[in-house]
Amino acid sequence: MSFSGVVVAAGQGQRAGPGEPKAWRRLGARPLVRWSVEGLLSAGAREVVVVVAPNRLAHADEALFGLAGWTAVAGGKSRAESVQAGLAALTCGADEPVLIHDAARPFVARAHVDRLLAALAQADGAVPALPVADTLKRGDGVIAETVSRDQLWRAQTPQAFRLGRLMAAYLAWPTGAEPTDDAGVVERDGGRVAMVPGDPMLMKLTYPEDFLMAEQLARASRIMRTGFGVDAHRFGPGDAVWLGGVRIAHDRGLVGHSDADAGLHALTDAVLGAIAAGDIGQHFPPSDPRWKGASSDQFLTHAVSLVAAQGGRMISADLTLICERPKIGPHRDALRARIAELLGLPIDRVSVKATTTEGMGFTGREEGLMAQAVVNVDTPA
Repeated sequence: MSFSGVVVAAGQGQRAGPGEPKAWRRLGARPLVRWSVEGLLSAGAREVVVVVAPNRLAHADEALFGLAGWTAVAGGKSRAESVQAGLAALTCGADEPVLIHDAARPFVARAHVDRLLAALAQADGAVPALPVADTLKRGDGVIAETVSRDQLWRAQTPQAFRLGRLMAAYLAWPTGAEPTDDAGVVERDGGRVAMVPGDPMLMKLTYPEDFLMAEQLARASRIMRTGFGVDAHRFGPGDAVWLGGVRIAHDRGLVGHSDADAGLHALTDAVLGAIAAGDIGQHFPPSDPRWKGASSDQFLTHAVSLVAAQGGRMISADLTLICERPKIGPHRDALRARIAELLGLPIDRVSVKATTTEGMGFTGREEGLMAQAVVNVDTPA
């Protein structure tokens, strides 16, 4: 089922201790907000609106660099105002499901989303909830009474609603009152909100000790995978070669079914290898006329999209070009920039090197050139 998402990341998170607002702190080397956005996108979100403090819009571009399908908007003074700003920025129709999620709950997964969407078919809203397990006390320093925990639940996020239903409920919410969650807004408007099984992994990071625990979970929930790719093409007639997505003037061209970009072909195979998704020939067979003369950048972006579909992300890339000519040094920066763009990486995570075989072999005789690539990919365990 198609759905959209709103990730609320506009708060200050003062209880998390000194430092940046918690949505922008690092968890497993990634900003906390990125975990939630990646989680919803990997679960199939059509679009995700990230609501941030007005002075954090530029931070969102940096924190979410390389992800597709998200936009950032400025939030309001309260969580309710921020949620409404996010809802207003969505492009979906009134009947489409929308998941409202707190950036401080980083471990959202497809299983959570699937349960919510299934429950939404029979209700106005759906929330993940856990039964209260601890004994509850009321008091101020001294216990005044023990509170029964029967039928008490801890509500989590994401919470799911139809867009139009949630927006109507917010319009009916009394001015000056502050809801603690979106389910409460729909409840007050007479809506029926279903509870689905919650998950301790949907923990909310509030205090400094929460981040320490989350770091342990983050390390256990992700693995690093490495892929290797190699490609070679012979020289033929022409006045330029394509390497790493860059056109380089040369007295000959490269022969191949596509544009014969050995650099991007090696990178594509490396990415596919990292996630055990076959090789470039399986996805783009040279027997298919659609790829005759095709630009190889679409091969690489396809491989990267498969990584994202598995909930993974690119970490780094190292490309080595083996040839006597053309000389790679003058074009190294352009190659790194183009490859970084295609992989969705900062340029400082992309390496391009060149070497020769000292006149030996087919590259030494300048009959063709070769490329080798190594990539690192971070994916769910």
